[in-house]
Amino acid sequence: MKTPFIRNHQFNTIKNQAEFLQKTLRSVADQRVLETVRFTAAANIVEAFTDLTVDQQQMLERISTFETAYDFQSYLNALEPYLEPFPPITLKQIQKLFPKHKKLKVPDLQAIDFRYLTYLSWVDIAANKLFIVYPMDGKFVGIEGRITPTHKKGYCLFCNRHHELAFFTVRTRPAIASPDNIAAIGHYVCMDNQECNQSITDTGALEKFIYTVRK
Repeated sequence: MKTPFIRNHQFNTIKNQAEFLQKTLRSVADQRVLETVRFTAAANIVEAFTDLTVDQQQMLERISTFETAYDFQSYLNALEPYLEPFPPITLKQIQKLFPKHKKLKVPDLQAIDFRYLTYLSWVDIAANKLFIVYPMDGKFVGIEGRITPTHKKGYCLFCNRHHELAFFTVRTRPAIASPDNIAAIGHYVCMDNQECNQSITDTGALEKFIYTVRK
């Protein structure tokens, strides 16, 4: 039985390196340059992981040996059984994360392919709110905030890719609680969370944001 060990953001890194290597193979003739790029692609992939077995590392490093688009696609297809999906979560678990919302609108969980998910999120258009669920420190955390479309492209805080953005504002817990003392933190994030999940290659910025707003 194959043991999953590749998370979505790591698989995105692998896909990015595969795409970069294919472009280089099509445009560069110098064999020394190609060897360097092959080595760099394999190294970048391995560096995206903190704990690999020898077999897992060798499996990932095979990317440095490929020549054709078919080779690369076959490689990615062969890695899919090793994808570690977003942890199982139920509707009740999500509702408990947002107890203030008695009529919380949640996406159809059955329609989501959790293998390609780093964080679960959805927009409640009527409430003008973005909800995010993320597994952290062995449990699920939920954050919510106001979402304002910008209708402009820029770099998303979470995935650091150039996509259409929205401004996400989350209220934080002030040091001194009072009606007049309301703190908030806002950042630009992808308007399309599916596009963001397909682009994110590092969870650092997302986790830092969640830690900050939950202090």
